[in-house]
Amino acid sequence: MDAEFFRRWLTATARAVEREAGRLTELDSAIGDADHGANLRRGFQAVTEALAARDPREPDTPGAVLTLAGRTLVSKVGGASGPLYGTLLRRTGKALGDAPEVSDAELRAALEEGVRAVGVLGKSEAGDKTMLDALFPAVAALAESYPAAGDAAARGAEATIPLRARRGRASYLGERSVGHEDPGAASSALLFATLAEVAGDV
Repeated sequence: MDAEFFRRWLTATARAVEREAGRLTELDSAIGDADHGANLRRGFQAVTEALAARDPREPDTPGAVLTLAGRTLVSKVGGASGPLYGTLLRRTGKALGDAPEVSDAELRAALEEGVRAVGVLGKSEAGDKTMLDALFPAVAALAESYPAAGDAAARGAEATIPLRARRGRASYLGERSVGHEDPGAASSALLFATLAEVAGDV
């Protein structure tokens, strides 16, 4: 997979976020600040613009593409989602290094590093009703296939519904957070759904 593959992935994610922004905001209105969809839409729109405006003198590698995307999300998105998604992509990009192409195994290992960094930043772990509940199973399922990863992320997001939130804005609601899907997990599932989609086109 080369830099163009990762640009296609991020562009596909931006389209998915645009399409699902209303649903993400609806999820967030129940247990958060009702801005998750709007924030991610703005952030990934900025990512596509940054990728299009990339300086051709800069390295054009998978790692560089993800690092630029992560940096853009941190600078353009408010709330928690910008730093968390930005950390995920930046750390993954850093782990990929300067390689012009990466293998499936290398991407999985890099994503594992990115997901761990999200956990450290958010002081969270699996079962806390956060985006990690979709990210952890998705990355684990990458060992099988990209579609399996997308399915695992979707199931992980759905599995947050009966959980009580232990981290983030939703944790302030206590028992009232039970019965609602975590919006960060839902958007993380989109990220892996589009990865499976783009990988299937290769």
